[in-house]
Amino acid sequence: METETATRWLTDAEQCAWRTHLDVSRLLMHQLEKDLQPFGLTNNDYEILVNLSESPEHRMRMSDLATATLQSKSRLSHQITRMEAAGLVRRVNCESDRRGLFAVLTDEGMDTMRKVAPHHVASVRRHFMDLLPPEALAALRESLDPVAEHLRGTRGKA
Repeated sequence: METETATRWLTDAEQCAWRTHLDVSRLLMHQLEKDLQPFGLTNNDYEILVNLSESPEHRMRMSDLATATLQSKSRLSHQITRMEAAGLVRRVNCESDRRGLFAVLTDEGMDTMRKVAPHHVASVRRHFMDLLPPEALAALRESLDPVAEHLRGTRGKA
């Protein structure tokens, strides 16, 4: 039988930091999504396009793309179906593994990336980067690196 341990409630300072983090995360992602809407893209669409554009031959195994974008294989499949209909990506069978599929960035998808990326970067700058002095950005990254490393290590674990 497990022994109960006392709950370590957040201090006022911890609670404030946590809630500020949640607010910033939600508000920033909402704003970035809003700024992608004129291009007919969602944050998920853009993340997929970025991953594919940065991959060798502009292609990734669907399972690797699901892992990279933190989506279930089923959800990613639906997302890719929508993006295929828009002409941004296509699926290609894996020659070495008949069950495997690749998501491949189309020429239209790459053109979309070239068109949208400058607007997206401007949005990230306007709503995040340019609001923080360089020393705050360095401190933020240093502070968040251990959290990111921890969470990467827990992915896929119960």
